Amino acid sequence: MKRILLFVLTNIAVVAVLSIVLSVLGVDRFLSARGLNVGMLLVFSLVVGFTGSIISLLMSKPMAKWSTGARVLDAPENATEQWLLATVARLAQRAGIGMPEVAVYDGDPNAFATGAFKNEALVAVSTGLLVNMTREEVEAVLGHEVAHIANGDMITMTLIQGVTNTFVVFLSRVVAFVVDRALSRNDESTGGAAYMVTVIVCQIAFGILASLIVAWFSRQREFRADAGSAQLLGARQPMIN
Repeated sequence: MKRILLFVLTNIAVVAVLSIVLSVLGVDRFLSARGLNVGMLLVFSLVVGFTGSIISLLMSKPMAKWSTGARVLDAPENATEQWLLATVARLAQRAGIGMPEVAVYDGDPNAFATGAFKNEALVAVSTGLLVNMTREEVEAVLGHEVAHIANGDMITMTLIQGVTNTFVVFLSRVVAFVVDRALSRNDESTGGAAYMVTVIVCQIAFGILASLIVAWFSRQREFRADAGSAQLLGARQPMIN
């Protein structure tokens, strides 16, 4: 779940920055000045929405390392780190993907996988996980994360996020246009303060609703990754444990 939270938060930030920059450049005023051009607005929404999700995907690995303080195991310092690298390498080979980077970070029991490409991914585990679980259970968790990579879940989530972003950007500007036109003294939207405030408020509100859709879809992928771990290990019980 940590990888999804990081991805969604990064995505929201990127889309917000893109929206602000485009507003400063006058794109929003251009879209609304002479009435609502639905076709042009849809193209604009698609560009902003998918640009935001793709940038978030490309930033996912460095952002994950930075936000968790994860230490990549370039050279293992002890037997546990050697075992981690060997286990991930074995699971990755079984899954048919390139060897991911392996990292450890301080925190409660948790683990995540992220990265834009199957063969250049990152698998990170917390110190709490290593302390509180047996090696068999840790191996099941690692299998779960490797299954996420093999299933292409980050790419899939990027596409879902891009679609939801498109609706968020589109609907927020439709509502802003209606509000601004209702408050203006003529029949045209001004693209002024009321428009921009409404865009920001609606983008936040719709973004929260969209994140619920993304979270629901992510949960379905978690179940599939559980099954993938059991398949990679050749046994169900470690994942159940």
